Amino acid sequence: MITPSLEKMLERVDNRYSLVVTAAKRAREIIAQSSASDEDRATRAVSIALEEIISGDIFPLQQPSNNKLKS
Repeated sequence: MITPSLEKMLERVDNRYSLVVTAAKRAREIIAQSSASDEDRATRAVSIALEEIISGDIFPLQQPSNNKLKS
């Protein structure tokens, strides 16, 4: 796999934190669905998750902001 550029990934998400959280959640899903007992499955799962983010197959869900000031 060719390592995707961070700039390309950040075009799909708002910030690095969202990118990491989204990739980690998806990687956990991939590992849970995997039947392989390979040691490298976590690394492959993260790579697959990042590829899915770049291709637009998955994206982070944005929570509405409740940062309204009370008057």
